[in-house]
Amino acid sequence: MRTVRRAKLPGPRARDAHKGDCGTVLVVAGSHDMLGAAILCASAGLRGGAGLVRVALPRALQPLLPLAVPCATTLLRSTNAVRRAAAAADAVVVGPGLGANASTRALVDAVLAASRGPVVLDADALNVLAPLRRPLRGPAAGLVLTPHPGEAGRLLGSDARAVQADRNAALAELCTRSGAVVVLKGRHTLVGDGRRRFTNRTGNAGLATGGAGDVLTGLLGALLAQGMAPFDAACAGVHLHGRSADLVARRSSQRGLIASDLPAALAEVMP
Repeated sequence: MRTVRRAKLPGPRARDAHKGDCGTVLVVAGSHDMLGAAILCASAGLRGGAGLVRVALPRALQPLLPLAVPCATTLLRSTNAVRRAAAAADAVVVGPGLGANASTRALVDAVLAASRGPVVLDADALNVLAPLRRPLRGPAAGLVLTPHPGEAGRLLGSDARAVQADRNAALAELCTRSGAVVVLKGRHTLVGDGRRRFTNRTGNAGLATGGAGDVLTGLLGALLAQGMAPFDAACAGVHLHGRSADLVARRSSQRGLIASDLPAALAEVMP
């Protein structure tokens, strides 16, 4: 794969922009045990510049999300409702905090079939697809997978140790098997699309904390909803996510960084 050395960042907003110009992100994430995943995704989507963020949740959780993310809206997380919302959204993110079960697989299938905009698959949306045996049938607008080494190992039918032993080879194989843009997370996160590879140099060990990946997922959704191509959005997303972590670490510490610190820091590092 050809090496890309710099991330292409989003350009400035038009002076007369309104929220409809900045894209709608549908977030399919969170559960009774992991509502925080949906909160972090939605917060990052908004801080990443999306005009609107909608979060699909079980009925009992819908009243809780606005307490944490008042700028987002919710919808009932039924398969039919998600299918309709995915068709209307500019980008969809699926997976964090859903659980690896049959209902998650049904949601993933519904999103992939209905979406007209690009889709980001993370966490349990990846686990329910493992192992990958053939390219995924996603929207023509593009598909982004964001595995950490353990998830990458499951997708490849191996394990995290094998992935970490040769990350470039794992990235190439994931791109081939999925037919998607792949973000292989970890120190020096790799982004590939089968033809190009980008190695991220921002970020620090403070990102080794629960929920940091959910923030990245929401940010990627926002960049895609604003019209960035999937490979460019993935490169920009990991670069800006890492810069936000570097900003937090300079102000406090790497050890004390938590995922909920990152969305507000994103607002400071976004161009």
